[in-house]
Amino acid sequence: MFCRRLFQRVLHPSLRYLLRYLLVGAVLLMPAWAQAFEPFVVKDVRVQGLQRVDAGTVFGYLPFKVGQKFTQRDADESVRRLYASNLFNDVNVGTEGNVVIVTVAERPTVASITFSGMHEFESKTIVAELAKVGFAEGRIFDQSALDQAETELKQQYLGKGLYSTEVNATVTPLPRNRVGIAFDIFEGARAKIRGIHFVGNKAFSTSTLMDQVDMSTPGWFTWYTDTDKYSRERLEADVDRVRSFYLNHGYLEYSNEPPQVTISPDRTSIYITISIHEGKPYKVRSVKLAGNMLGLDAELKKLVTVKPGTVFDASQTNKTAKAITDYLGELGYAFANVNPSPQLDRAKHEADLTFYIDPSRRVYVRRIQMAGNTRTRDTVIRREMLQQEAAWYDSNQIRQSRDRIDRLGYFTSVGVKTEPVPGSPDQVDVNVNVKEKPTGMVNLGVGYGSADRAIFQAGISQDNLFGSGHNVSFNVGTSSVQSSAVLSETDPYFTKDGISRTVSVYYRLTRPWLADSGQYMVRTLGAGLNFGVPITDTDRIFMGATVERNTIGLYGNNSPLSYTNYVNTYGTTTNALILNTGWSKDTRDSALSPTRGAYTKLSADVGTVGLKYGMLSAQQQYYIPLSRSYTLAFNGLANYGFAYGGKPFPVIKDIYGGGLGSVRGYSSSSLGPRDQNTGDYLGGQRMLAASVQLYLPVPGTGHEGTLRWFLFADAGQVAPTSSIPGSTGCSSGTYSNSYGFTISDPCAWRFSAGVGLSWQSPIGPLQISMGKALNSKPGDNKEAFQFQIGTAF
Repeated sequence: MFCRRLFQRVLHPSLRYLLRYLLVGAVLLMPAWAQAFEPFVVKDVRVQGLQRVDAGTVFGYLPFKVGQKFTQRDADESVRRLYASNLFNDVNVGTEGNVVIVTVAERPTVASITFSGMHEFESKTIVAELAKVGFAEGRIFDQSALDQAETELKQQYLGKGLYSTEVNATVTPLPRNRVGIAFDIFEGARAKIRGIHFVGNKAFSTSTLMDQVDMSTPGWFTWYTDTDKYSRERLEADVDRVRSFYLNHGYLEYSNEPPQVTISPDRTSIYITISIHEGKPYKVRSVKLAGNMLGLDAELKKLVTVKPGTVFDASQTNKTAKAITDYLGELGYAFANVNPSPQLDRAKHEADLTFYIDPSRRVYVRRIQMAGNTRTRDTVIRREMLQQEAAWYDSNQIRQSRDRIDRLGYFTSVGVKTEPVPGSPDQVDVNVNVKEKPTGMVNLGVGYGSADRAIFQAGISQDNLFGSGHNVSFNVGTSSVQSSAVLSETDPYFTKDGISRTVSVYYRLTRPWLADSGQYMVRTLGAGLNFGVPITDTDRIFMGATVERNTIGLYGNNSPLSYTNYVNTYGTTTNALILNTGWSKDTRDSALSPTRGAYTKLSADVGTVGLKYGMLSAQQQYYIPLSRSYTLAFNGLANYGFAYGGKPFPVIKDIYGGGLGSVRGYSSSSLGPRDQNTGDYLGGQRMLAASVQLYLPVPGTGHEGTLRWFLFADAGQVAPTSSIPGSTGCSSGTYSNSYGFTISDPCAWRFSAGVGLSWQSPIGPLQISMGKALNSKPGDNKEAFQFQIGTAF
């Protein structure tokens, strides 16, 4: 005991470690020393104890061969090398006459790696990360590698803010010298961000800087956005956003210290401190272009949007650099490089900005190759390529081609890479890599609308039939008011020029009052053929024809007078050929949650044969981003119907207004004239509607785009363009009949305003509005709260 204490006190820790190392080495080599022998010429080498390792592998580590002299030094070196290979737990080198006998005990291999209690990651993701540190199935088992794997696994959880995660590994021996590794994981609660602090900010308030970051402290909706949950990647991204914000405001000397992240003793609360050094804002004193401009000085100068005398803006600078790069790319310079370099005058806080241009070499495309499309035919992808083989490289065409392929909807990811052709400096290959997604879907749906009440839907669709790019769908739906079934097939490339063709068959049954009194119903059966002609990537002209058969059923003594008059004029059954044409333009950045761009649509329908009428329609939308999270939206609708041939406009082709999509605060389809007998809403042949809407982020959700609330103001009007026999028209009055109702100025404009919520939820799109009718008249049917939600399962 005394000797051990003296050993611990006298020797330095590093010396003690070295001494222990030498003692362990001596013990390992003791078997070889114990069998000291005289040198001899090796006649044969035998290896014993092998199970999986090939004998040739062992021979490769030995420092001698058969026919060479074997010494004690060779024996020691053999033991050292075989241990260093990490293939064996035990090694012994002995002799028997002139034969060297190498006896080994192999280390087991890892046969399987399993996880229990892991919910934050997918198993394949963690297996890939563990392989990077040398721990994987099929590898030699080593305790140190297992310890490193546990450490790596904990680091992955730390990056997600799960600081209380516990990882326990169990090693289970298996037959044939193998082991199974089972990681038992207790993830614990994710640490939440309780405070984000900025130190050193003087030019901008903490609240302004907080608007630039996505992370936040817990709020009402952070359960949905998870912005209050810490992760290393999020923090790094937010630090970059703050840096970009300062550079966009001219702070070229901005810098920040590495963020300080502290955690509470119970490992559930995180506090982040970001120390910054602002410096002073710089103004642009001069702007120059330098380098090889290929004689395009005038063209390139037009692309420069940075002006002398303005505060330096990194985003504007990068926009100019990108514009020049893209312009050169359109001319075939695939490897052009534009480097903006500001030279600072720190005394005056001014910067001389120079764009150094290196166009590199001009190239043309040798080959366009597809990869990843195991089911989709090459031609389906290739026909979306604007860039052609054997043509000069054009970055704009390649970028548009990538977007066109992505818009097909057949792939989860689309990547386009340009690679130089070895040995041909003036050629490149364009490789299109796609990852296919399931394009067939069978779905059932149930929902609830404030107007249609319970809604049931079912459908089957295939967007990429047999990999041909054709779309086939069949959908049915029913509600308290209407039932429908639609079968359609679309060939997006009916011609090689991109003209699409759509064939559809539909059935629709409308019975507005059937549940109450069984008064009337409208049954429609039709088939259509339509073509779409692309003009540009955003413009399309469409035209087609539909054959339709309508049947009217009147029941009881209190049928709507307007429908009775329709039957007297047109009969209970009508056949019509409806011709349609139109044009649309869509520059929105998203069809679901747009923040910028516009959408325009003009169309015209003309009924012939049994129903002689026309309907002109127009829609215009604008989305204007006011900031990163605020969007101002405008929407306008206009419809105008007319009849020809001497008969009145068919009431079954009237259009409706009121409710979601037109004037909120009023019941769905309740604007305009009503039937004199029953008070049914009849709509009209003319409808005008306008809406202005301000989208705002929900507090606590950061910049989440799928969940937004909004303020709105609506205006709308529904009126007849000619008399509707049996309707109230635009007159006010009180009608005394079996139902009895009052109507006042039904064709006048109606206005409303309110608030709403838009959410692209996991169970379907949801829209809620709380609107107030601002100028309602006696007899108007108001409905303040309106919503519609659908769910698929």
